[in-house]
Amino acid sequence: MPGKYAVNTNVTSDRSRSEIESILQKYGATGFLYGWQEKSAMIAFQMKNKHIRFLLPMPDRKSPEFTKTETGRKRADKSSQDAYDQSVKQKWRALALNIKAKLEAVEIGLASFEHEFGMNIVLPNGQIVSDFIQPQIEKAYETGNMPPLLELYKGDDV
Repeated sequence: MPGKYAVNTNVTSDRSRSEIESILQKYGATGFLYGWQEKSAMIAFQMKNKHIRFLLPMPDRKSPEFTKTETGRKRADKSSQDAYDQSVKQKWRALALNIKAKLEAVEIGLASFEHEFGMNIVLPNGQIVSDFIQPQIEKAYETGNMPPLLELYKGDDV
């Protein structure tokens, strides 16, 4: 089910990516990278001596959301492509909004850079923090046991 933000946007994906790059420059990024494959797009940047990566899953072109009408009839190829393109534009607008909001929160002192971008920090092995930590969080909830990296501070004096 598509989200509500930018559902009818006329802003192209290229313009949103360019906007993201400009936003990052404005807030002090020292590098920017963009790439894509069939099922996802990626932006990465360097800021505050950290490497950050966002993966943007692309919709499945063959999804009934794009290939069929609300009544279940097959869409014309152009109509199907237009619906797909609109979904892609919406995703890029949401990513631009997300990054801008995070950077502004850091700028005004509402949160730290690490808090806002922590799960997207690239670790030395190339993984992002969320891919590394998510299995540990799931295991902690399944077992009720905290793995050493997630163990809470016990109150001992430092």
